[in-house]
Amino acid sequence: MEKLVKIKKIKRVRKHGFRARLKKHSGKLILKRRRLKGRKKLAV
Repeated sequence: MEKLVKIKKIKRVRKHGFRARLKKHSGKLILKRRRLKGRKKLAV
């Protein structure tokens, strides 16, 4: 059971993480919008 949870976490970070967002132009726009909104957490 533990391994499945770990794999899901890794997949989540790779898809929605900060570094993943920076790789794409649209991702950078998302981070920019979240900064402007004043979000505490910008990415997963």
